[in-house]
Amino acid sequence: MGVLALQGDVREHLAALTASGATAMTVRRPAELAAVDGLVLPGGESTTIDKLLRTFDLFEPLRERIAAGLPVYGSCAGMILLADRVLDGTRDQRTLGGIDMTVRRNAFGRQVDSFEGPLDAPDLAGGGAPLRAVFIRAPWVEDTGPGVRVLARTGGGSAGGGKIVAVRHGSLLATAFHPEIGGDTRVHRFFVAMVRENRDAARTHHPSS
Repeated sequence: MGVLALQGDVREHLAALTASGATAMTVRRPAELAAVDGLVLPGGESTTIDKLLRTFDLFEPLRERIAAGLPVYGSCAGMILLADRVLDGTRDQRTLGGIDMTVRRNAFGRQVDSFEGPLDAPDLAGGGAPLRAVFIRAPWVEDTGPGVRVLARTGGGSAGGGKIVAVRHGSLLATAFHPEIGGDTRVHRFFVAMVRENRDAARTHHPSS
């Protein structure tokens, strides 16, 4: 399993994946991307990561692997990169896409407006206590398509009012917050389970001879 290591909180995601039982590696080159069965897109600056993906010849290979079903988890900037549509982006900003959603960039405000608090997300939290959610220049989801499952909203759970801050669409997972900060690995364990399910399904459909 890999963490895109072009910018952002790479070490924290590597540690969280390792603590969740995965073997984790950094991904900076196409050959490294080809070797992983799941990938984390960390927080950072979405426009900068977009440019670096192209500089390192990773943009098209990664977009192709996402379209082919590679499990990918994006946090904060990673959520923006996985969105099919972005509001308040730069004029030349591109996304990898894959999740049928519209994301508003920097929706919660500037760096000084960062905040944290408990977030009710029963699926991600395994039915346990609320997650400690850290929002840093975070986006939110304005709308989703019919295939997207809302996992959490600000103000309570996955239904009702509040802004959408966690979604799943098939093999893709995205959160507006940073679960890698603070030592709570439940979101990463959720993603590791997604990767294993995808791996098991692939072996079922394509058994080795």
